[in-house]
Amino acid sequence: MELQCAKEDGYLPGLTYLDTARGISPIIEKLPYGLQEKWISHGSRFKEENGGCFPPFRFFANFIGYEALEDPGKDSPMKRNDGPGRNCPIHNNKPHPLRKYHRNYLRFLWYRDNDMSKDVINYRMKVHVFGNSPSPAVAIYGLRRAVQEGAREHGADTVQFVERHFYVDDGLLSLPTEAEAIDLLQRTQASLSESNLRLHKFVSNRQAVMDAFPPEDRALGVKDMDLTGETPTMQRSLGLCWEIASDTFTFAVSASNKPFTRRGVLSTVNSLFDPLGLVAPVTIQGRALLRELTVDMSDWDIPLPEEKLHNFEVMNGTSPGSDFDFQPNSIKQRNRPVPGPQQPKRTRHKAAAKQTSSPGCIPIPTPRGHSLQPQQTPAGTSRQASTRPVRRGEAGNQGMSAGDMFDAVCSGKSAMVMVVDEWLDSYKQSREAGLLELINFIVQCCGCKGVVTRDMFDNMQNAEIISSLTKEFREGSENYPLCTPGPQWKRFKAGLCEFVRVLVRSCQNSLLYDQYLFSSLMDLLTGMSDSQVRAFRHTSTLLAMKLMTGVMEVAVKVSTQLQISQRRYDLKKRKNAQDRAPARLGELQENREVLSSLMHSTFRGVFVHRYRDHMPEVRAVCIEELGKWLSGDPEDFLNHGHLKYLGWTLSDKQSPVRLQCVLALQMLYQEKDFIGFLELFTSRFKERMLCMVRDKDPDVAVEIVHLLLLIHQKTEGGLQDSECGRIYPLVFASHRGLASAAGNFLYNNIKKVIASDYQERWTTVGPNVAFFNILVSFYIQNEFQQHGVYLVDSLWDVAGSELRDWETMTTLLLQDDGLSDKDEGALIELMMCAIKRAAEGFPPVGRTQGKKILNMKDKKIQAQDRRRITTHFINLMPQLLAKYSVDEEKVCLLLEAPFHFDLEMYSSSKPLEKHLDLLVSQVCGIVKKHSEARVLEACARLVPALCSDCYTFSTRTHRAFSQLLDGLTECFNTYLDDLLQGTADEEDMYKASLALKRVATFNRAMDLKRWKLFNPCLDVLQSNVVRDLDNEFMVSALKCAAFHLLWAKVSVVRSMPNEVELLQLKKEVCLFYSVGQTCLSLDQAEIRDQAFEVLCDVVLLYSPGSVRSQPALQTLAQPPPDSLRSEMASFVMDYIFTGCEDDHFTGVNEEMTIAIFQRKRKQLISYCKLFLYGALDLSAATDVFKHYSKYHKEFGDIMKETLSKSRLINPVQSAKTVCLSLQQLFSEMISEKPDEQELGEIRGLAKRLAMSFGNNLHRVRKSLVALHMDGMRFAFRDPKEGELQHPNLAFLEILSDFTFKVLLQDRAQLSAFLKAQCPSAALSWPSVRMYQRSLEGSSSKRRQEKGGGEKESSILSPPITPAPKRRKTTAQDSVSSAYRLSWMDSSSIDGSLLSPAFTSTVLLKQTKPQASTHSRDTEDEFDEGSLKRKVRPRTREQPSSRIRRSPGQLELKSSLGL
Repeated sequence: MELQCAKEDGYLPGLTYLDTARGISPIIEKLPYGLQEKWISHGSRFKEENGGCFPPFRFFANFIGYEALEDPGKDSPMKRNDGPGRNCPIHNNKPHPLRKYHRNYLRFLWYRDNDMSKDVINYRMKVHVFGNSPSPAVAIYGLRRAVQEGAREHGADTVQFVERHFYVDDGLLSLPTEAEAIDLLQRTQASLSESNLRLHKFVSNRQAVMDAFPPEDRALGVKDMDLTGETPTMQRSLGLCWEIASDTFTFAVSASNKPFTRRGVLSTVNSLFDPLGLVAPVTIQGRALLRELTVDMSDWDIPLPEEKLHNFEVMNGTSPGSDFDFQPNSIKQRNRPVPGPQQPKRTRHKAAAKQTSSPGCIPIPTPRGHSLQPQQTPAGTSRQASTRPVRRGEAGNQGMSAGDMFDAVCSGKSAMVMVVDEWLDSYKQSREAGLLELINFIVQCCGCKGVVTRDMFDNMQNAEIISSLTKEFREGSENYPLCTPGPQWKRFKAGLCEFVRVLVRSCQNSLLYDQYLFSSLMDLLTGMSDSQVRAFRHTSTLLAMKLMTGVMEVAVKVSTQLQISQRRYDLKKRKNAQDRAPARLGELQENREVLSSLMHSTFRGVFVHRYRDHMPEVRAVCIEELGKWLSGDPEDFLNHGHLKYLGWTLSDKQSPVRLQCVLALQMLYQEKDFIGFLELFTSRFKERMLCMVRDKDPDVAVEIVHLLLLIHQKTEGGLQDSECGRIYPLVFASHRGLASAAGNFLYNNIKKVIASDYQERWTTVGPNVAFFNILVSFYIQNEFQQHGVYLVDSLWDVAGSELRDWETMTTLLLQDDGLSDKDEGALIELMMCAIKRAAEGFPPVGRTQGKKILNMKDKKIQAQDRRRITTHFINLMPQLLAKYSVDEEKVCLLLEAPFHFDLEMYSSSKPLEKHLDLLVSQVCGIVKKHSEARVLEACARLVPALCSDCYTFSTRTHRAFSQLLDGLTECFNTYLDDLLQGTADEEDMYKASLALKRVATFNRAMDLKRWKLFNPCLDVLQSNVVRDLDNEFMVSALKCAAFHLLWAKVSVVRSMPNEVELLQLKKEVCLFYSVGQTCLSLDQAEIRDQAFEVLCDVVLLYSPGSVRSQPALQTLAQPPPDSLRSEMASFVMDYIFTGCEDDHFTGVNEEMTIAIFQRKRKQLISYCKLFLYGALDLSAATDVFKHYSKYHKEFGDIMKETLSKSRLINPVQSAKTVCLSLQQLFSEMISEKPDEQELGEIRGLAKRLAMSFGNNLHRVRKSLVALHMDGMRFAFRDPKEGELQHPNLAFLEILSDFTFKVLLQDRAQLSAFLKAQCPSAALSWPSVRMYQRSLEGSSSKRRQEKGGGEKESSILSPPITPAPKRRKTTAQDSVSSAYRLSWMDSSSIDGSLLSPAFTSTVLLKQTKPQASTHSRDTEDEFDEGSLKRKVRPRTREQPSSRIRRSPGQLELKSSLGL
């Protein structure tokens, strides 16, 4: 009603548009369906009664008002909500409910009880109103919010599409290629579907885009659309008529004569709906006339003055002398010649004599003497029209210059259609000038500053022009536009390719066949592609290849048109044999010959020479375009003469070239019709493709696996079993993309086997039983067992539904006569891996890149999987544990499952508590049955999870496990007295040892102080001195005692006990130190190793640095006594840095070798933590640093990290410790017979330690000065009684290896210090002179000249009778060594400093040298390093060689980790 009132006021003349059908149509579409049907009948009746006139808007407004008042509760537009799309898809197609605090915003007045005789009262809407004023805003917000939710998974470009290219619910977008359009639409559709919003009614001007969507997702009028037909297909898009096939907007003009009044002029002007102003040159005269009439006249229906009649007739197209030519109600307009200079006619081509416009011209009246030619837009889903500026062809118009075209291509923002159209306008005026601009544009794209002048163009050949440009090319410049880094050139290549594509497309009707433009252009590009200048060769090859691709596309169209014309002619000839072939058929044949000749010359002139170019970029361009030619025009290219280039390029040295080759082959093998042409190629190059699955570039390997899958599926013979076996191991590759591709290959083959061999069995056992049978067999037979988690992850994307079929897996496991024992073990392992993958949602270690973050969708799927896992296994897990409780391997795997349960579900209902009791009972039974450490540790990890206080059932599980521990403790205490007295027999010893072992395993995960096992364990350890007890019993006692102290420290920190309790705990620590020191001297290696490990953890936890931040706990600080430190240092020297030689492991299998080596690394890390965290003085690190060179392969990473962290804590003391370690080695060498070889080893260690100081010399400046001063003091120390003068003088040679790290300004200071310390008589000694020269910066060559004399007198100490060498150091020597300087005695490391995050876990990686099977010049570049290491290889190597290969790091958990 408001619109009707505003229309009648006359202040808004544009509202008269509502009197037309187009003006009222958008309003009718918003009405409920019932009202739409009623309006159609009322409108038809009005037309019949008024001679066919369309109902005015006043009639429509009265109709709506009457219908609204007739039945407001039933038909009111404000309350009707029954049409499709009117309800909320989130609420099961019911009206969207409104929140209570929003209802006040939707109030309205209406009669009480819908009775018009009663009072008007205030109502509030309870549901959302569709059609209300804010409804569009709400709908738009919901649409944008929905696509934003899925942006992380489906891409940010989907948000850009919805936010920038949607008008309410209509999306309008143009994209360069069909693939991009399909990909964007499918991802946007998937993103919106997650919010229950269906994106459909797709329309596109490309058949491939329409075929990508099912018919129900297409628009109603184009479900069966065929763009290749001749019948035009129209689609209304926001009021405009869009002809889909030609991708043009058309305008239907009514031919009815309007009265010569102001109303008639307005109706005529507004009858042409043109919101974009595409036909403004036509309608501008009518609008100008309407403006004049609005000023001069006020009445709407009086006749206009006679002087205005002529203008009205011209505008309406009815004047005999009108410059306009109306074609009423037409859709297309025939092509007309373009005004301006015509091209030279050729007798062979009729199309060359006329200039045709875009395939879809707009049938609007065009002024004579002007050319209005809207161009076809790029392929995609475009509904936009692109028109180039009108050029009048006046003299002096230069058109688009080379610089303008280059700027447009560089910017990437200009519409290439307009750029090409403007250049074509200039070319049509003067083809020589236009071609010259195009040539200069190409030269500029190459990065050349030279210009081709008109004189050069007229008088010089292409070779001479290129030679001249080469001379002007900037020498030494390696960058040109195609390879220049930076954001300004980011889209240059794409813009250049788009320019070429649009150029060919715009010339496909005439200029492509004139044998001038493209022939000249190809001749120039062919010459430039042979140039020695890289920029010319690269750019011209790219342009030539893209031009040929465009020509190929045109040739395919021409061939299609030729076939259609030939069929029509054949059909007519059957009816009348006298009919002659139409001229169009001959013209198409000539055009096809011209295009074939152009393609052949380009292929021979450019491709054949450049596909093997030195530049990999050029080769990649050639192969990429060759793939398009083969798939786009198989009639001309799909033959052995062209396929051979793809086969040869499979062996290219550069991975980008190989990748393009594989992608091209994928396009060919996807087409079923091409398989016959590829048989010879497949048989010849299949072996090469199979080798490429181990390509060093994982992207190439991924695509080649996809290609082999296509070959296996599409070809008749496929791949043999042995050939498939070369792909299967890739499921264990570390690269997840490659592993997923191999998993897809394996999954498809499994499905193929099931379809052929297991079809009958499906009906009886289920479809997934066969899948698991084959998968288990594959897993058992492969060489990479114990990597089931990687196999499951490889299959997760394609076989996720099968791997989540817990029902089938548990059914197979619980049935009595099903799988064999080996098959059951493999199936359990795969099932546990699938449970872990589903519950965690992350790939395994080694296949993730970056931080693990799950999006909202993945989190939702993860929560659903956890609920499904819990719901299914909560009942069956006790049964599985009961069946496999005696099998160590299987029960350890099954005990991992509850960690992935939603344990809150146990407390959701009472029946489920029964299953919890059964689970706890089974765990307790497993503990009683097994004595293996692996099983006990699995149970110990599960118990704290079930006893967590965050669950309401924790009291039940606490009670059950407490009863278990009570029984174990009672068993231990029962036999304790007999064990201590020596009266226990072997059976009693075994029972007590087994009970204590189980308790010690649980003590690692739980606090067992209330069972008071510390004193009994100490008694056992002390009694071992008198009588030999079982080693395993002693190890368990050590663990229990140590864990008691560790848990006690945790309890003390939390509760803050009194002083008496702290003193008692400190006393227990001292007792443990004493007992542990005794165990370190035992001969039993198992007890000795365990004692060292637990002592390191206890010493670290009760060190002064650990309580420095808590003054109340200072009483607990208990540093280790000197004797214990001496024993620990001796242990490091005797049992860690010895026995790593090959002969020590002779006769030991590989797994035992790895286990021993892992334990040594763990022990060394535990010892290094003591002085890094301040538990020991930093001087204790000398026992580690002096082995840095000798054991660098075995422990180099640990010692290097220790050096780095110690330097962060106290750089000066760290440097002095390095010097002290060298002094100790030198003193040991002097104490024995001096040896030049040993001195060389010490100097090698010094050089390696010097390199650890890094390159930032200013940061280590003070440290190096302190090191040199301590070294000089040691070299010039006073001799002891019986020693020669200055026995340590040769130490200066060792010290000189650190001089190159000293800054120049510090060398003068050190030189002065040297002169102060060195006696004047010793300044001429060789060692002193060498050190002086190193400080002065003399060259190494000069040092080598004096090398002989120096070596002869470098060690001045006389031979001393060697004393027996003992590695163990006494307590006195450990504390106050004669070689430790005064600074070390008083130094202490501040434990409050930030300590390094250095744990007692290490990582051991077996590095296996790869045998090189190809020379450096070979074209095969593959790498098998992406495969996992074989844990159980078929051919076992010698243990000695395993140690020689310097193992890395393997992750181990600390034996005393809390």
